Amino acid sequence: MVELLLLLLLLLLPFLLYMAAPQIRKMLSSGVCTSTVQLPGKVVVVTGANTGIGKETAKELAQRGARVYLACRDVEKGELVAKEIQTTTGNQQVLVRKLDLSDTKSIRAFAKGFLAEEKHLHILINNAGVMMCPYSKTADGFEMHIGVNHLGHFLLTHLLLEKLKESAPSRIVNVSSLAHHLGRIHFHNLQGEKFYNAGLAYCHSKLANILFTQELARRLKGSGVTTYSVHPGTVQSELVRHSSFMRWMWWLFSFFIKTPQQGAQTSLHCALTEGLEILSGNHFSDCHVTWVSAQARNETIARRLWDVSCDLLGLPMD
Repeated sequence: MVELLLLLLLLLLPFLLYMAAPQIRKMLSSGVCTSTVQLPGKVVVVTGANTGIGKETAKELAQRGARVYLACRDVEKGELVAKEIQTTTGNQQVLVRKLDLSDTKSIRAFAKGFLAEEKHLHILINNAGVMMCPYSKTADGFEMHIGVNHLGHFLLTHLLLEKLKESAPSRIVNVSSLAHHLGRIHFHNLQGEKFYNAGLAYCHSKLANILFTQELARRLKGSGVTTYSVHPGTVQSELVRHSSFMRWMWWLFSFFIKTPQQGAQTSLHCALTEGLEILSGNHFSDCHVTWVSAQARNETIARRLWDVSCDLLGLPMD
């Protein structure tokens, strides 16, 4: 009799999960950006905006009237997304520009073109990223995760920082992850040449995003530019494309994973919500400040990472 009940439960479990999925997803996706701020005349850059969270973030900002730059590696795909956003929002000021964060030449070319084209920059959303890549290096010889997720955005932010200051009040949002809790900054193995694990490399880079945000906030005090790091949640996106295991896990638990629109809410909250300036440097999840790991609170590591990043990118250590 017990065996029969267990068998019945196993047979009914997929159906029960399917029926409960909307409520569970709602519970896991509690954070919603409630800001009603409109953005006419404002200029925004969103990296990785041709898919997933970046696309939904760009769409909402365009809906609010901003002039939005989709900074993408795949320009052709970006143009299709731009047309979709233009049609959906009625905002024709959605522009696509080439940006390959795995190549500092491309980053510098994007920044040079943008600065020549625009007089202002009010919101920079560092959203693009890679996850669980097989060991590989960027065009400049950096391990791919730290190179794209951290160093690429570090350089981009540095190159656009004066424009952000001139346009103040302005904001920088860095998309990190809950995975930072498993991250460590191994300065003796930053490029993964001594030992490498694809999953941990992603975690290390997400920790770097938070440390960068905190040190940047410290350096920007009084400038009118504020910065925030965010955990978007577990989101259905192309980020897991390099891992068969993660794709399988995403499929298995697809009922409970956030949609890209839900995943974009915390980025939008940090970009738009009024009165958030006093929380510059903080980490957000579900549109609320959340706690970070002990490593992520270490100011000494944050400052050293800043200096090492400047050295790797050939930037002045001011």
